[in-house]
Amino acid sequence: MNGKKLYRTEHGYKMISGVCGGIGEYFDIDPTLIRIAWVIAAFMGGTGVLLYLACAFIIPTKSDVYPGY
Repeated sequence: MNGKKLYRTEHGYKMISGVCGGIGEYFDIDPTLIRIAWVIAAFMGGTGVLLYLACAFIIPTKSDVYPGY
């Protein structure tokens, strides 16, 4: 295992709840690309909105995953 953990960002890449910033950091890609994918998914049946809200409640923040951050 690579030791990486999925989390929501709290500073820097955070725009709404930090979901896209955290996913971008986890996969080492630009969070803007993740945000574009969420918007496209939101317009294709609305599942993107539901998935984003679920991720916002399920994925912990960076300070919860790495205490002292």
